[in-house]
Amino acid sequence: MRLLLIHSDKIEYSLKERTKYAEDLDSSSKSDNMDESLVVFVSVEKIDEDNPESVVRKAIKEINDVCTEVGTSNVMVYPYAHLSDRLAEPNFSVELLKRLETELKKSGSINVKRAPFGWYKSFNLQCKGHPLSELSRTITPDDDEEAESKEKVSSRFYILDTTGRLHDPESFDFTSDGTLNKFYIYESAGSRATDNKTPNHVLIMRREEIADYEPASDPGNMRYYPKGRLIKSLLEEYVLKRTLDSGAMEVETPIMYDTSHPALGGYLKRFPARRYEIDSEKKRLFLRFAACFGQFLIGKDMTISYKNLPLKMVEITKYSFRREQRGELTGLRRLRAFTMPDMHTFCSDLNQAMDEFKKQYELSVDVLKNIGLSTDDYEVAIRFTRDFYDGNKEFIDELVSIIDKPVLVEIWDERFFYFVMKFEFNFIDKSGRATSLSTVQIDVENAERYGIKYMDADGENKPPIILHCSPSGAIERVMYSLIEKGSTMKIPILPTWLSPTQVRIIPIHQEENDFAEEIYSKLLGEGIRADIDDRDDTLGRKIREAEMGWIPYIVVIGEKEKDKNVLSVNIRKDKSKDEMTIEDLAIRVKEDIGALPKKSLNLPYNLSKRAKFV
Repeated sequence: MRLLLIHSDKIEYSLKERTKYAEDLDSSSKSDNMDESLVVFVSVEKIDEDNPESVVRKAIKEINDVCTEVGTSNVMVYPYAHLSDRLAEPNFSVELLKRLETELKKSGSINVKRAPFGWYKSFNLQCKGHPLSELSRTITPDDDEEAESKEKVSSRFYILDTTGRLHDPESFDFTSDGTLNKFYIYESAGSRATDNKTPNHVLIMRREEIADYEPASDPGNMRYYPKGRLIKSLLEEYVLKRTLDSGAMEVETPIMYDTSHPALGGYLKRFPARRYEIDSEKKRLFLRFAACFGQFLIGKDMTISYKNLPLKMVEITKYSFRREQRGELTGLRRLRAFTMPDMHTFCSDLNQAMDEFKKQYELSVDVLKNIGLSTDDYEVAIRFTRDFYDGNKEFIDELVSIIDKPVLVEIWDERFFYFVMKFEFNFIDKSGRATSLSTVQIDVENAERYGIKYMDADGENKPPIILHCSPSGAIERVMYSLIEKGSTMKIPILPTWLSPTQVRIIPIHQEENDFAEEIYSKLLGEGIRADIDDRDDTLGRKIREAEMGWIPYIVVIGEKEKDKNVLSVNIRKDKSKDEMTIEDLAIRVKEDIGALPKKSLNLPYNLSKRAKFV
């Protein structure tokens, strides 16, 4: 089922002409209207015939949730075939719409009307125009086993402290853990919708020509200007190197797959996600939302011995796609096309998987630390089944001791997902919104689904346990987190290795331009990204613009500096000023960068030669 949900000031319609599938109506039903309502345009699809009860149940939940979010109790259900090209049989569709109407009315809190099925209609609609006024949903039916499991499975949140004690969040003292409290509130609310306020990082990414929305594409697909592409490529290179250093093999897999493939079809039916689908010849394809599919299919075709385990594959997916709701899309924080470092590890058994899990947990801590996000900058969520916790409490306590602060845990009564345990590191912004970064999951199901086997020491073929790991999370989310963090610091700044310009050289007079070129050439030879503000502008404005751009080192040169062959350097991170030689400045910048990746400036180094992107 496809839903288009419009929060409206008013909807009114009138029937014009019946089709051969039209409902029979009396003359009083030929037109209707509703004020202050959620208009739910509905396409009933062929797949809904597999489990209509599941579809109705899910649709009602989505409609109720949106009504709560936008603050309305009026719903107009409006048949609309144009949302899908895979429509159900007309008789089934009208019965399902009637059932949807009836079940919505049973709740008692919603006033429901339904436009007739099978008529050509004219309608007028006044959309309110706020961020949540236009939403879409794709409802996928559960199979009977899944539907039954979902009804039974429940979970509960706790706070797990560094002594290994579980606490009820409602009675836990968050005095010294205010951000953890915000995280718990966000997670327990269950809503991913954004507010109307533009986040800091969106203002900064546009002002500094890092990234921007692409109006000619689908929402949630961004354009990256040279500065943004530079930052993004540095992060991609670093995270890939860390996974390769950990023993992973880099692969590349397709971005689209056949929905009817035996393994993939079962996976999608079991774990439906918001995905893009396209038709190609006689196939229905979907765009990947992770690298699992391609890497698992590679694993299926491999000959693997227990001696090869743990076996790791990694891909920096450019891109993964997820059709997030419009009301959830926000700058670099939540996208429909994103770059995900995705590593999968095949392990012989649960003990080996837990050993690798801990290593990848520590890897994720270290990766984020070197990127510029310490453990103070994110909160940890660890999720597991009750059985797993009871059997592995010491292991879970050890993970908390590594992070050395209380964490949010979610305990499921029983396993419904493919994993028995996972963690996420979550960046919490000033508004209390959580964004997951690093994650590792222990997957006990997909090896069998995909037919992945390894030969053990006794010559028997067995399915491995699989770890899903992204040591940083989506690259775009890392950029978002760094910019949001920087914007809240007393002195806003990015890590030097990620700053597009690491050294800005500002000659006071044209007579110092030759000296500026000399400085630039020497820094370039040291692998440092420098540029020269040679524009015909005031010194104060040049310095102010460099500071607005969070440039770590600003070198101002005048006649005195040229004559003495020294540099007057403004050091951003501590607002200090120092005199140093070119060589000393190069040493200082390289100490900041350390062993992290280096790339050349990808803009003209003379600012007078640069075009404006925004």
